[in-house]
Amino acid sequence: MRASSSVLALVLLAGCATVPGTDRLAEKDPLEGFNRAMWGVNRGVDKVVLKPVTKVYRAVTPKPARRGISNVFANLSEPWSFINNLLQGKPKRAVETLARFIINTTVGVGGLGDPATKMGLKAAPEDFGQTLAVWGVNGGPYLVLPLLGPATLRDGVGMGVAQLADPYRVCLRECGLPKGLPTGMNVGQIIDARSQLIDSGADGFLDASADSYATARSAYLQRRRAAITDDAGDSAAPAGGGSSGDADLDAALKEINGDQGAATPPAPTLAPDQPAAQQPATGTPEPSTQPQQ
Repeated sequence: MRASSSVLALVLLAGCATVPGTDRLAEKDPLEGFNRAMWGVNRGVDKVVLKPVTKVYRAVTPKPARRGISNVFANLSEPWSFINNLLQGKPKRAVETLARFIINTTVGVGGLGDPATKMGLKAAPEDFGQTLAVWGVNGGPYLVLPLLGPATLRDGVGMGVAQLADPYRVCLRECGLPKGLPTGMNVGQIIDARSQLIDSGADGFLDASADSYATARSAYLQRRRAAITDDAGDSAAPAGGGSSGDADLDAALKEINGDQGAATPPAPTLAPDQPAAQQPATGTPEPSTQPQQ
């Protein structure tokens, strides 16, 4: 009863929040020296390990199978999105998210298919970093996290909370799954997120920029702001990976390039050069990987 009252109080509090927290400090990037160093480390890991492994995965896994795997991870993130939609005072989006999970898990055979979208139920991915922003918490400094990629202090806290409270993450620890399966799921999610970055063209986009670090930072902050204000449209990335949400390079890359056919990474939290679960070594979100060719 006490737990139910606490959840209700949080939902009511979310409903009162009208001005999302800002990212002004993140835009100033007071930790740029550290972040650039970590960006370089993440890109190195991506170049030596993550991208080669992902290329092998793409070579041996047909595109339809890869799409199904991406759908499964996106579906596993729906319960956490449901909770965060509730906490943000968005009951309609919460109900649709729950309906998506039920339909895709049953009719979609464990999430391999996405019949819910065909039925008009659009994905509404939300993570706890977004929830904190809706509650008015400012982003704090911009951070490039080891292997996880771009974030802000607020989003980093959100990732930590997700590890403890995301039903999918909790089940990986507590459901008595066969030994090795949780690790395999985590590795698979990272590789899937990195594969989505390759599909999006993010690698070439970052490599062609004069300053890939600054480009990824701008893309991440723009993308997160769009996600927080529910202005991400159909480009919203699937939530897979706990990073939250996270690999958030996606539509922002398109925005930065003036919507002129720019690479639009689908949503890893692994850093392409640094994506989620929320992310691998590629310097950007996420499961967020930074592209490095």
